[in-house]
Amino acid sequence: MLIAEGPQPVVTQSKIENPKLPLLKPEFRIPNPRSFTVLGVRVDAVQIPDVIGLMGRWIAARPACHFIAFTGMHGITETQYDPPFKQILNSADLVVADGMPLVWLGRWHGHAMRRRVYGPELMETFCRETGPLYQHYFYGGGPGVADRLAELFKQRYGVRTVGTYSPPFRPLTEEEKVEVDRRIQAAAPDVVWVGLSTPKQESWMYEHRDRLNVPVMAGVGAAFNFITGAVRQAPAWAQENGLEWFFRLVQEPRRLWRRYLVIGSKFVWYVSLELLSLRKFD
Repeated sequence: MLIAEGPQPVVTQSKIENPKLPLLKPEFRIPNPRSFTVLGVRVDAVQIPDVIGLMGRWIAARPACHFIAFTGMHGITETQYDPPFKQILNSADLVVADGMPLVWLGRWHGHAMRRRVYGPELMETFCRETGPLYQHYFYGGGPGVADRLAELFKQRYGVRTVGTYSPPFRPLTEEEKVEVDRRIQAAAPDVVWVGLSTPKQESWMYEHRDRLNVPVMAGVGAAFNFITGAVRQAPAWAQENGLEWFFRLVQEPRRLWRRYLVIGSKFVWYVSLELLSLRKFD
């Protein structure tokens, strides 16, 4: 079976009869975010409460589809060798700094960015703040991971999951793409959480944004694995001080050595050239 539908929590009658429940706390409502540019990629100077507020506004204003890209030095550097990927990032409705180097650059540009917008933290905070208010679809992760995530969020916060799908480790056929779209459309989620790697998840959201009537799609990377415990997260002190890369490199050296040692070094070099006005990145 192509799609494995996730747990179906019971929806109370009051939720059905009163669709105009308060969307979010008033302090989460913000104007359009400011932004800065890193190597030709727009990064929005927002924090987690800002993103939650925008998601609530987008859901209320349906049916337009919006997608959020979580990026860091890996994604920004990849755009230097993949112009279509740069176009995808710059077309996102929101590009958030999911890495301390981008936070530091945001501060350099004069933005009051205290912390990064960490994908797993954003997803869990949104689910905790909104509980059963919205319908969620989880797309990504290895076999069974999305189902475990849906059940975990149901137990913790009463989250309503209307479907899950763990795609194979290969490109989908056109027939499979059509079937995935049909299942997501039929499930009618408010948010589709996409847990793939970069640039796969951004490309998937870009490709499907005009094919799905979903208010919000968010590419949260390894969040599915982290929250379910399939993969260990770095300690909080490492995350807050820009050292998560070292923790993850020690955990998965064969998979991540190129990302952090090669691509990371290129990022530092390119950004140095840009900040010193020695090279312009369009």
